[in-house]
Amino acid sequence: MKTDVYKFKKSADSIEGVTGIAEKAARYNDLDKKQEIKLSLLCEELVGMLPNLLAYGSGEFWIENEGKSFEIHALVRSDTKLTSFDREELLAVSASGKNAASVGIMNKIRIAAEVMIANYALSAAAATDIENVASPDFYNMGMNTNPVGYTGQWSLQSYRSSAKPDAAAWDELEKSIIANLADDVTVGIIGGKVEIVVKKTF
Repeated sequence: MKTDVYKFKKSADSIEGVTGIAEKAARYNDLDKKQEIKLSLLCEELVGMLPNLLAYGSGEFWIENEGKSFEIHALVRSDTKLTSFDREELLAVSASGKNAASVGIMNKIRIAAEVMIANYALSAAAATDIENVASPDFYNMGMNTNPVGYTGQWSLQSYRSSAKPDAAAWDELEKSIIANLADDVTVGIIGGKVEIVVKKTF
């Protein structure tokens, strides 16, 4: 089953329209109250980062499921007409793994998406081959070497495996709502579309 697709325009300030989607999906699929709350929390966490990403294009949000296995999708279509100032600003945020913006798992997921958008915006704007954006350590730790269907993919599961020896990174994971509730979160890009998928089986 796939819910209605909620569409966001570029730089939308309000994302309140998606709040009922989780409730409808839970009711339709006979989730109990506890499961509905978890699904709603995951949606809220994902939707909370969209205003930042919508600065780079338009977006969509929907939920899919097979039985009790749910996927919460947020997709942002990158605007290839970003100005050079926009690209430089995006690079400045994305390439720094040490600034305040990279603290917390949700911000790491957002920055993983921004690194992919930055790479796409640069390649679309340049006539010659360019190097990829310098990536923060956490981004490299979560990258999948053989993503299915994407030209690049970051995964919370891969990041979690790589973070085990790092006490600070592991502590951050243990304190994160999404890391504790979700089975996995993936960030993938194909053809200028960045898709974030939160996976949860009840």
